Amino acid sequence: MAQPTAPAALSADPKAHSAASELLRALAAPARVAIVLSLQERSMCVHELVDALHLNQPQVSQHLSVLKKSGVVIGNRRGREIEYSLADDHVAHIVVDALVHATERRETAP
Repeated sequence: MAQPTAPAALSADPKAHSAASELLRALAAPARVAIVLSLQERSMCVHELVDALHLNQPQVSQHLSVLKKSGVVIGNRRGREIEYSLADDHVAHIVVDALVHATERRETAP
């Protein structure tokens, strides 16, 4: 399988490295991975994520706050609620690739 490569300008850019680190840090919680996967399917309000993920409302809200600050999700008002969606598909690809990688490593471990 071909290895993805970053453009040379990004490979040498410390600001890009820092931004990537912040993104990965924002995704570094199982609940946030689950939120990204849920939002990959469709936009959802907090109560829908609570039901889908079996977490309590404060937990979901806290994780959404982290994801929103990092630019992973966006919120759009829908009446009295805010509907959350992924800012773009790149993050979903990162999460899915990480899941596939983690599963492959587990299956091939001695």
